[in-house]
Amino acid sequence: MDAEPEEAQRLATEARDRVRFEEDALALSDQVYRVARHLANSREDADELMQETYARAFRSWRSFQPGTNMRAWLLRILTNLNIDRGRRQQRAPQMQPLEANDYFLYDRLAENGDGITDEDRVVERLSQDDIVTALSAVPHDFRDVVVLVDLGDFSYSDAAQILDIPVGTVMSRLHRGRRILKRELAESALEEAT
Repeated sequence: MDAEPEEAQRLATEARDRVRFEEDALALSDQVYRVARHLANSREDADELMQETYARAFRSWRSFQPGTNMRAWLLRILTNLNIDRGRRQQRAPQMQPLEANDYFLYDRLAENGDGITDEDRVVERLSQDDIVTALSAVPHDFRDVVVLVDLGDFSYSDAAQILDIPVGTVMSRLHRGRRILKRELAESALEEAT
């Protein structure tokens, strides 16, 4: 007879824990969506990625260790789903030369005879769509690191934990991803200039 009240108590405790977990997870939804939006190529893809992330999180809520970083745990799920989505689409990595120097945009503008060296004028030419398009052109592995560190404000070690890669790999991919992004933004600015 003592087993029934204990079972009822256990079920009530588990229900309370699940509600608390869901409330805490949903409180982070804006941050998770912001990262999903930067990882995905479109708003629809970001919405789908977000839904899949929360569906998986709610299904496996027991695997979350209370007291750990829930945001990192959710973004790890998001990142894994995004990687799986990329594999399903079987996107071939874009092969782009990475040797351009840090002044690629200014060099290209000078070559075109535009003579613009004012950074503010260049930035004004770029719309948000240009930035999203440029970010989507960055190869998947590099884009994930750029989004987490530069847009998600994660430290290198947090990004390494989320992506399950060494910190040195995070730094390397971040450097290369920023270069590719810089080149893509430069191309967008040049197209707008002509």
